Amino acid sequence: QVQLVESGGGLVQPGGSLRLSCAPSGSFIRINAMGWYRQAPGEERELVALITSGNYTRYADSLKGRFTISRDNSWNTVSLQMDSLKPEDTAVYYCNADVKLAPSTAYTIIWGQGTQVTVSS
Repeated sequence: QVQLVESGGGLVQPGGSLRLSCAPSGSFIRINAMGWYRQAPGEERELVALITSGNYTRYADSLKGRFTISRDNSWNTVSLQMDSLKPEDTAVYYCNADVKLAPSTAYTIIWGQGTQVTVSS
């Protein structure tokens, strides 16, 4: 069973920065795209950014220029650098990955448990 382990959330003041990281644990064949989503209270989960194994990236339009997604293909880890944080960035941030678990199986989406990011003075 593959799990995604997130780290790096916490409390930060407006204008500050945080870096989230996500790493898989368990056995798998290959990971294709990895991404970050977020969900604020009372809101639907939304895409923050994603990155493919070929390092193609996609961002939510409202976050371009403040957030940067990166990936280490050697370790299959994904990070999200968040700068110039605003109170409206407060949410639970979830990592996900498109994972091939076995040679005979199709890719499946795996989600992490989420990490809280709170931007407040």
